[in-house]
Amino acid sequence: MHRHLDRKFSLILPAVLVALVAASCGGSSTPAPASSEPSASAPAAASSAPSPSAPAATTLKVALIAPSAVNDLAFTQSMVEALNSLKTKFNLEIAVSDNQFVVATAANVIRNYASQGYNLVIAHGSQYGSTIQQLAPQFPNVSFAWGTAGSTFNLPNVFAYQANSNEGGYVQGAMAALLSKSKVLGVIGPIAVGDAKLYVDGFCAGAKSVEASISCIPVYTGSFSDVSLMATAAKTFVANKADALTGSAQAVVGAIGVARSSNLPWFGTQWTQVSLAPQNVVSSQIYNWAPTLEQIITEIRGGKLGGAVYTLTLGNGGLQIQFNPDFKLAADVKAKVDTLIKGISDGTIKLP
Repeated sequence: MHRHLDRKFSLILPAVLVALVAASCGGSSTPAPASSEPSASAPAAASSAPSPSAPAATTLKVALIAPSAVNDLAFTQSMVEALNSLKTKFNLEIAVSDNQFVVATAANVIRNYASQGYNLVIAHGSQYGSTIQQLAPQFPNVSFAWGTAGSTFNLPNVFAYQANSNEGGYVQGAMAALLSKSKVLGVIGPIAVGDAKLYVDGFCAGAKSVEASISCIPVYTGSFSDVSLMATAAKTFVANKADALTGSAQAVVGAIGVARSSNLPWFGTQWTQVSLAPQNVVSSQIYNWAPTLEQIITEIRGGKLGGAVYTLTLGNGGLQIQFNPDFKLAADVKAKVDTLIKGISDGTIKLP
């Protein structure tokens, strides 16, 4: 799914937004490159570790490589939380290398884990796809998983996973339209790819299903990590009368700060963001990777190292809408949203 290096962005808004965002490009929020070795908190496997081809091993060694911080309140944290929730049940030994936003560096980390006897190596970002495609044939006894993506490259030791984030986007977009008085919504994405674009498209489709004339024009900053660009885009939306905001990627902390200071509703995705604006977050679409990981681990225990693609949906519980109890949502709005969630989950409501 997902995390490419920051590149020049384009914005779909009035010229004033382009000027504001372009002005903020000079500052760099990119952290220093991470070490190519597994992090200190995730020790390398001992040379006497059992072969990853032995599915009956008591301990399953799992390595996670992710593009942002483990506590990003977004894409990476959703996977870290899911892995940790399964640690005891499946007797997992978990190693995490986060902030691997430089693909070449991440490739070395992925190779290191594969060569150190890890049973499952999870490359959590679609930018790692070419690396998995190249490395998996070199380590046929190691399982690799990557996403969000829908291809295993026809390799027997590669799993892929993706999220139908447009489903939760549709629900939250409809909710935003029901709450909006100005009928202008602020929607901010990083780059128009993967589950980020799916979410943004779903959000606007849901909003327009309630109010066809509502203004829902997405802005893409061109960066998954630049907080200042997200904040600038959010401020411009507010200046243009947007009275509800949403966004995707770890950089949304900048936009959430604007929602809080402007006292506007915020709709989150990938993970709960209530802690950043307890009175403003209405709901969050949560990525629950645990069921997918359970299926992958069960396959590995049974001797199947790859060859399957998994998709998170509202229907299978991989996607969940989590409401903030501290946001006073009107009962009639909540009832309409609950009906929408049920309809999408059971298939009676078909999304565009």
